[in-house]
Amino acid sequence: MTIPTDEFIIPGLPAEAEIVIDRWGIPHIRSSTEAGAFFAQGFNAARDRLWQMDTWRKRGLGLLAGDLGAAYVERDQAARLLLYRGDMAAEWAEYGPDAQAWTTAFAAGINAYVDLVARDPARLPLEFRLLGTQPAHWSPEDIVRCRTHARVRNLDAEVTRNNIVARFGIEADRFHKLLEPAWTVVVPEGWAAEPIPPEVMRAYLLATEPNAIGTGTPSEPVALDNQGSNNWALAPSRTTTGRAILASDPHRVHEQPSLRYIAHLSAPGLDVIGAGEPAVPGVSLGHNDVLAFSLTIHPTDQEDLYVYELHPEDAELYRYGEGWERMRQVVEHIAVRGEAPRAVTLRFTRHGPVLHHDATRNRAYALRSVWQLPGTAAYLASLNYLKARNFEDYAKALEGWGAPSTNHVVADVAGNIGWAAAGMVPIRPSWDGLLPVPGDGRHEWAGIMRSSGLPRATNPPAGWLGTANQMNLPPGYDHATRKTGFEWTDGARFARLSEALSGERRWSIAETLGLQSDVTCIPARRLCALLARLSDAHPAWAMLAGWDHRLTAESGPAALFEIWFAKHLVPGVMRDLSPEGLPALVAVPDTQLILHILEGDEHVARRDPLLRTTLVAAWEEAVGLLGPDPVQWAWGRLHQGYFEHPLSRFAPALAARLDVGPAPRGGSNLTINNNGWRAKDFRVISGVSWRMVLDVGDWDASVTINSPGQSGDPDSPHYRDLFARWARDEYVPLLFTRAAVDDAAERRIILRAG
Repeated sequence: MTIPTDEFIIPGLPAEAEIVIDRWGIPHIRSSTEAGAFFAQGFNAARDRLWQMDTWRKRGLGLLAGDLGAAYVERDQAARLLLYRGDMAAEWAEYGPDAQAWTTAFAAGINAYVDLVARDPARLPLEFRLLGTQPAHWSPEDIVRCRTHARVRNLDAEVTRNNIVARFGIEADRFHKLLEPAWTVVVPEGWAAEPIPPEVMRAYLLATEPNAIGTGTPSEPVALDNQGSNNWALAPSRTTTGRAILASDPHRVHEQPSLRYIAHLSAPGLDVIGAGEPAVPGVSLGHNDVLAFSLTIHPTDQEDLYVYELHPEDAELYRYGEGWERMRQVVEHIAVRGEAPRAVTLRFTRHGPVLHHDATRNRAYALRSVWQLPGTAAYLASLNYLKARNFEDYAKALEGWGAPSTNHVVADVAGNIGWAAAGMVPIRPSWDGLLPVPGDGRHEWAGIMRSSGLPRATNPPAGWLGTANQMNLPPGYDHATRKTGFEWTDGARFARLSEALSGERRWSIAETLGLQSDVTCIPARRLCALLARLSDAHPAWAMLAGWDHRLTAESGPAALFEIWFAKHLVPGVMRDLSPEGLPALVAVPDTQLILHILEGDEHVARRDPLLRTTLVAAWEEAVGLLGPDPVQWAWGRLHQGYFEHPLSRFAPALAARLDVGPAPRGGSNLTINNNGWRAKDFRVISGVSWRMVLDVGDWDASVTINSPGQSGDPDSPHYRDLFARWARDEYVPLLFTRAAVDDAAERRIILRAG
């Protein structure tokens, strides 16, 4: 069969390249040199995702106002505060010996496609035409200087805790976040019991919000818990194949186009396939010819808020030690569509960018973050492990991994499996990182820990290892000295994973896929056990008493439970058991903490009436939403997957063309099949969109999915072709060998030098 082929003559191409697009939209890139492969990767990513990538760059560099107008000046100013401004030689060195050359080739490939669009305007993506804008050229430094495309932790928790403790006292923080390992917050020397003004978090969120197309106001918060991930590896002794199996499904906010993009790069000495973000070279999750790799977030504390006393006569001076230091000012000019550029002043202290400067109160607030250190561009350090041959190589490469902090799970063709935590972790000798500190010199970082100082394990006796953002510091880890962090994601997903993988059962690829799609809810089981102690004739009790605690899309009890737990019980606990006024300070309650409170003995007398009243209220809401006959109730009637394009709200006539969905979904953010939803309409807004399960060694037996599709072009057949499969928890082949790829080829693109 003849495969449609496009050929392009590209000035500056390092080496001829071929891009084979398979029937699922996955590009398989081949070149005679590594530079040629990465150039072609950049060219191809721009071919499929140009507007998304251009927006990524402009948001990260603070260049949106030039395209979108004056409403984005404040966003641009905030973004520029958090750019990397350090030494570029040190920066490149952290990502490995090939990183600068590969990233330079990748950026050149993007620019080659931008130039092609300029020569052939018919190729200009729809979004540029709607907005009346044009794509810009890239420099390789643009890719690394943008720090904010993956959040680090824990500024928002510090601010929330500060405001709780300042108003209600240290004891009240137990209604904010469950601390693990068990820990009592230590109030730092010099901490002042005064609220942190909202302008601090406003600036931070304007700089870090992933979807910046909208208004000048940060959107409603999405819990970072909803943006976790799962990964696990099974040793050959635990599989039916006799080979290792690796499963990976990272979770983030749902958007269209998808956050991730699958690609395959082949050149002499390099053969790697998997997923990454389209604007980042290489892949972060996938495999080479001998080693499979995956990652999840390891919730390390990588940032601190510093509070400064300003000089009463000169607000540009802040107290430090026995004297005063002057803030460094940088004046930058922000281009604004339709008007002259605006000059803005960025302030920096010795600790970092000033998020808020309040001369009237003689206070300033600066962020100290690992982002200011070399090597913390999100996921770029994955370039250093693409050629790893075993766990030892991989672990060595992780020494340069800065941010975000991650759990890496790997498996090789020899049957070895391993886990390592990675990330740059500040060493805080004088405080625990849980509250802001005065910036007067009493609380300084004493260096950083790298991956070699963090936990890791290989080939455990149980025959498996995995992570789901849970507290996973091993017994005996000196957390009081090596303070990596105390704020972890709800452990429900990992509890279910551990339950399923306990014992000696052998798992097939198909059964592993089923576990990725598992919707058993451990918190539901625990709460239904509490309900079982109470006798009540209300029909809600009977419905939940006979339920299997699975949040399937077809389940009526699942609908009742989710309405009850998220919309009635959690807010009810915060309202009735915590100090009056405290719930208003906690944007996203900690579900793990809520369960801990309900299962404890302290509030039993108030707990049981609360369980009753909230469940009855949830039943009434379910009747209003789903009708009077509970036999007709189904979680998927409410809980639906929907990928919204950022521009569809501005062009409603195009929404059907730009948006993808809806489709019923099971699960929640507390099930392995992670599908977090928003309260106002139950829409799935976060969780799983990309998955893979790898048969380590028989690579062509591996599978993947990327919803809604690989392409960001609404007219492409690969814009939404994977959505229905994703909604049904189905997969497509992740082909690796040349013969298998060629058999599945749908289209070829040839790049020749000219």
